[in-house]
Amino acid sequence: MEGGTTQVLIVGAGAAGLTLGIDLARRGVSFRLVEKLPEPFHGSRGKGIQPRSQEIFEDLGVLDRLVAIGGEYPPQREYRADGSYEESFVVEPVAPTPDEPYHIPLLVPQFLTERVLRERLAELGGAVEYGVELLGFEQDADGVTARLATAEGEETVRARLLVGTDGGRSFVRRSLVIAFPGRTLAVRAVVADVTLTGVGRDAWHRWNEGDMARQMSLCPLPGTAMFQVQAPVPLEGDVDVSAEGLTRMIQERTGRSDIVVQSVSWGSAYSMNARLADRYRNGRIFLAGDAAHTHPPTGGQGLNTSVQDAYNLGWKIAAVLGGAPPDLLDTYEEERRPVAAQMLGLATRLLDAAKEGIIRRGREVHQLDIGYPGSRLAVEAPERSGGILAGDRAPDASLTGAAGQPVRLFQLLTGPHWTLVGYDTARDAGPAAAKGVRVVRIGADGDLRDDAGHFAAAYGLKRGSWMLIRPDGYVGAIVEAGEMDALDSYRNDVGLGARAVRRQ
Repeated sequence: MEGGTTQVLIVGAGAAGLTLGIDLARRGVSFRLVEKLPEPFHGSRGKGIQPRSQEIFEDLGVLDRLVAIGGEYPPQREYRADGSYEESFVVEPVAPTPDEPYHIPLLVPQFLTERVLRERLAELGGAVEYGVELLGFEQDADGVTARLATAEGEETVRARLLVGTDGGRSFVRRSLVIAFPGRTLAVRAVVADVTLTGVGRDAWHRWNEGDMARQMSLCPLPGTAMFQVQAPVPLEGDVDVSAEGLTRMIQERTGRSDIVVQSVSWGSAYSMNARLADRYRNGRIFLAGDAAHTHPPTGGQGLNTSVQDAYNLGWKIAAVLGGAPPDLLDTYEEERRPVAAQMLGLATRLLDAAKEGIIRRGREVHQLDIGYPGSRLAVEAPERSGGILAGDRAPDASLTGAAGQPVRLFQLLTGPHWTLVGYDTARDAGPAAAKGVRVVRIGADGDLRDDAGHFAAAYGLKRGSWMLIRPDGYVGAIVEAGEMDALDSYRNDVGLGARAVRRQ
């Protein structure tokens, strides 16, 4: 059966696939998002949303919804053998700042995060096709022909590009024979979503930290009446994840007979791995999310890294399908694969610390300091030093509009466009407006004022400079007034049209 054509076929409807679908939908790119499971995943698995991902979700229009159903991490309550306990924070509370408005990781069960993403996708006219399995694919110079198994039978679909967001056991990756080196970390754990009695929801309850044979964790899941059970288990053998089996494990490890599991919504025993695909691209086919990297859960890096893969890839796909140079897509792997390697190293170190009973987290897990300074998409004057650099995350700033109303810089960046910022430039200087680029002027003669100095402090630009911010919130180019030709060349390289017409 012929299934028609689409521009992009996305295989796998987890957080990465949903994020990519949302980004393509708001850019007007046609796609199909297929998932072989018959219904949405209903486990809590990846439950931490880091500050950088919160910035992304603000741009995608879902952050407030996630905060409304989620919450901050509760204090961790570590019990002693005599039943007394000590409380501390998993993440030290840090106040937001004008340049970093989100400083605290958000706790949301993965199934609720994905539900919010599906709702946003529906608002943009998209939907997940459940019970649709990729059977095989072939690519040629013009596109990819894929075979799908659906409830109506086998179907053939033609796409310009295919993206595998189909998890750690990715069919797409294995079909491409892309190596997935790494290691199994000699840690196996049970994780389950349960309702139970015996402990309150005001803390993350923990016993026997540092003892991998007896460790037990019960974390209340915001937006639900459930707790997430986490516990290391032997590397071999069956694990009973029934209500009775989990009750028995909890009581044996805590010494408390009052904790009783009433029901189990989802449970799994899994071995932790740290693996990274050798390549993220094979011609017209790409890997993203867990299909490209798998992490131990420590530090909450896996889901966040996956979301940011999709956020990096989405605008580049749209640009190339819209006529940008095809080699723009090469920058996806160039930028994202080193980040995944860095996050794998971090998660593995945090796992080693957790084995010793150390589970506190700092700024290193927030992903705010991730950038692409070595990317071919990072351009600035070689002698420039200090302040923000090309390839860095673009900070937020509190500004004032010429009409007197407060404006956050992030509000101006929201959407699928590029943003060209002129800092204290002459009113009639610089490029004219162009499709896909929003022009913002900050300064005495601009449409925005930096009355509190937040923009100047965060960016450190010279007066008269122009800065081009990418659709994914990273600084692409910084040029001074006499370097506008370099800015024109950059715009051509990323598909922003012919050379900009200067204002006269």
